[in-house]
Amino acid sequence: MEPIRNKVKESSLIQLDLEDFLPKEAPMHLDLSEQLWQGFVLKEKEFRAWIKETDWSIYANKPVRIHCTTDAIIPTWAYMLVTAALAEHTSDVVSGNEVAMEHHLIRKALHHLELSDFVDQRVIVKGCANLLDQEHALTQLVLALKPYVKTMMFGEPCSTVPIFKR
Repeated sequence: MEPIRNKVKESSLIQLDLEDFLPKEAPMHLDLSEQLWQGFVLKEKEFRAWIKETDWSIYANKPVRIHCTTDAIIPTWAYMLVTAALAEHTSDVVSGNEVAMEHHLIRKALHHLELSDFVDQRVIVKGCANLLDQEHALTQLVLALKPYVKTMMFGEPCSTVPIFKR
């Protein structure tokens, strides 16, 4: 009897898992509602003092999401001040919800892909990624790889849906 062979592993197929495009460590978040006076108003003087006193190094090299969990209206300059303080420590600053952060991180990862590795390759994109917005990630992946790959499929090697073939 012949040993069992993993024909998928032996093939030239490149398998991509969209979850691999996200950092292993969860992004940090900064809730501006914690800086509101009586939960409603952002006072510029106190806010600037908080900016100055905060140890921003705790966010070093980590993606940071700035948001507000209350219905308070936060002036846009507040996001600018926080981003300016964070910029010395990280380049991944996003304002908004978790989906906005995921969109940013996926686009950044795709931007840093070595596209020459995909020229004339056959690619299978794993179908069960645990993402907040898998559809966004998939559309961005198609846009990034379509000019390079020979074939793109979706699913698992045993059961794929052809996406395109050049």
